[in-house]
Order: sequence, then C-alpha cells, then structure tokens
Amino acid sequence: MSQEILKGQWKELRGRMKEWWGKLTDDDVNRIEGNQDKLVGALQQRYGYAKERALGEISRRIDEFTSKGKEKH
Repeated sequence: MSQEILKGQWKELRGRMKEWWGKLTDDDVNRIEGNQDKLVGALQQRYGYAKERALGEISRRIDEFTSKGKEKH
C-alpha cells in the first residue's frame, strides 16, 4: 500500500522527505523517484536502518501523511 501512495503522491511527499529524514540529500530524493526500494536503500545508507526498520518508518510516515497530512492540504 505504501508503495502505491509513494508513487501516486510523489510530488507532495518528496517535499516532506527531508523534513522526516533530514540526512537525505536532494540527490537522494531525486534518485528515489517514488520508488520504495530506493527509499529503503537510502534510509539504510544514511541512518544504518535494517530493512524492516526502514519499511516500518516509511509505512508510519505515509500513514501519518495520508491521515493527518491531507487535512493540512
């Protein structure tokens, strides 16, 4: 589910990425292009997260975005 949201709402989410994960560079965000696997890899590289933790972080942030973030937009 988070992969579909990530791809479908990439333009909105890409701005939030650096708020959520400040260690991601602009190049990281550009490379990710809405691809969950690339985001997992970037989080593993920048934060040293295990794959499961990275997936959990992504899922949590996207859930927050879709429930609360939509109210702000």
